[in-house]
Amino acid sequence: MRTKRTLLSLAIVSSLIPFSGLAQESEERSLEDRIEALESEIRVVRQQNQDLKQVVESDVGAADEDGITLGGAVRFQYQITDYNSDQRDRGGDLDFDIFRLDLNGKMGDVILSAQYRWFNYMEALRHAYFGYNFTDEWQGQIGVVVQPFGIMPYNSHNYFFSTNFYVGLEDNPGAGVRFLQRTDSWDFDFAFIKNDELGGASGGVRSSADRYAYDVVGIRLPGEGTYDAPTAVAGENNTFMTRIAHKWHFGDDQMVELGFSGQLGKFNDGVSNVGDRENVGIHALYNVGQWEFQAQFSRYDYDFAIENSGVVLGAYAYYDTMPTKADIYTANIAYNMPVEIGPITHLTWYNNLSIMTNKRGFNDDTYMNVAGVAVSAGGVYTYVDLVTAQNQPFVGGSTGQDGGRTNTRFNINFGYYF
Repeated sequence: MRTKRTLLSLAIVSSLIPFSGLAQESEERSLEDRIEALESEIRVVRQQNQDLKQVVESDVGAADEDGITLGGAVRFQYQITDYNSDQRDRGGDLDFDIFRLDLNGKMGDVILSAQYRWFNYMEALRHAYFGYNFTDEWQGQIGVVVQPFGIMPYNSHNYFFSTNFYVGLEDNPGAGVRFLQRTDSWDFDFAFIKNDELGGASGGVRSSADRYAYDVVGIRLPGEGTYDAPTAVAGENNTFMTRIAHKWHFGDDQMVELGFSGQLGKFNDGVSNVGDRENVGIHALYNVGQWEFQAQFSRYDYDFAIENSGVVLGAYAYYDTMPTKADIYTANIAYNMPVEIGPITHLTWYNNLSIMTNKRGFNDDTYMNVAGVAVSAGGVYTYVDLVTAQNQPFVGGSTGQDGGRTNTRFNINFGYYF
């Protein structure tokens, strides 16, 4: 059967294989991971039959055979923007996006999941952990795991995620241990993240900016530029995390989820602690028929012992700045539509809105709205996005700036998964 074969051999593509049967839960999938056709198929079934969604998320004993599966993906991207006149004049750019390899499976009772990515400008580990199923509902993981927070697997439907991703609060891996439980009614996540996936402030890496997800790598000192490498190093350290969500089911096609997330930890410069971090989130999710609605409030608050003008972030081979404190609101809507148009079997229409406000040290908000459609055709998954944003990374701006103009980016990201 196509579904069974996909769950066994392409769970790698989903980036999340926490349980042998929870692999489909996609909590470990990353920015490009959502682009795989399996997710669309699962999402359609989820919208049509909410009970099956619970099976997909919580059946931890579905696959008993030993073996490690190799998979991966290759993706390309076309973009045209109104903030790059040269690019606009030549009609946009089409270039290579990513090649990745995945290992997933189990030997005996020990689960393995790992993924490595190659971009045209860097390479990075996505995640890598060992796991063990204590019961049919509880699993433990150790290694580089996805940090639990907010709506999971994603607080978004588009290729660019929400603004939460760009401050480290959506689909962000870290090095530590995680315990999670999944039932029809409850999600429980408890994690202790020792440091980021590159070893924290004293990690022996080529560049602290060569990573998939955004992490704090330094303190932005007064007078430094927005994109300067950090002079004062600071890494995330010893963070305790929890995520609790309750789900109510109404018939076969309605589900309401309400949840709370909290994170509490330190920042360390390699010698001693230099700051504290507190993150909280409240989220709501509503599925009815082929519709999905998401809403979330997130707040992070970082307190450092030295004078600063923000926090230095590292990701995608560059450094950026964000405020030391801010509130983020997201509101998303999506409509899942099965179709028969040649090889195209599914369309997901969506509009995702993010607003980052109350930014310490900055006057102007960050705003991003993404309207688009995700297209599933066999092993090919494509995002077609129209992004309108102000002070937003990857759309001509930064969360750690004032006075940014409103920019527009048209983006098509397409790839094949194997």
